[in-house]
Amino acid sequence: MMKKRICIYPQDVEIITGKSERYGRKVIKTIKDNLKKEKHQLVTVEEFCNYMGLDISRVEGLIH
Repeated sequence: MMKKRICIYPQDVEIITGKSERYGRKVIKTIKDNLKKEKHQLVTVEEFCNYMGLDISRVEGLIH
């Protein structure tokens, strides 16, 4: 059984969007700011999908 990750990282955003890792870091920081998360807290795949307006099942198929 394939395990699903909970958290999303800049490299994942790069794969999903086709943009740079730097863009991925910016997106994750923006999501953290919007959700009032602290620096050490992670962004979940679900939070990322909600923010970007993406279908979570399609995103989970792109990241391992």
